[in-house]
Amino acid sequence: MAEFMAQATGRRKSSVARVRLVPGKGNITVNGRSAPEYFHRETLVRDLSSPLTETQTMDRYDVEATCHGGGLTGQAGALRLGIARVLVAVDPELRAALRRNGFLSRDPRMKERKKYGQPGARKRFQFSKR
Repeated sequence: MAEFMAQATGRRKSSVARVRLVPGKGNITVNGRSAPEYFHRETLVRDLSSPLTETQTMDRYDVEATCHGGGLTGQAGALRLGIARVLVAVDPELRAALRRNGFLSRDPRMKERKKYGQPGARKRFQFSKR
């Protein structure tokens, strides 16, 4: 395992991804497994690796990440933000390209909390007129 160059954190919904960038050949490792093996869906793998492909740095770096919380989609989104942030930490010249494609924007949407006196965040108990 090579010495890492930089690290960053990405968040999405209730998922958190800690990302380390290492000089390498473009391998993405998530929680000790390869990205396609961990995420199963090709669309998620393509989405999380898009900052690397957009900046043509896919074959220069390996990504080592740990994800926890949320589901696969949230973790993939957190990983994408973490990869974009770590690329900017390594090379500030890439910031404009990553910002233009929306990779550096944190998605603020979270699950709304459940309120008292009702079964969910918005749902009400059934109303009986009589």
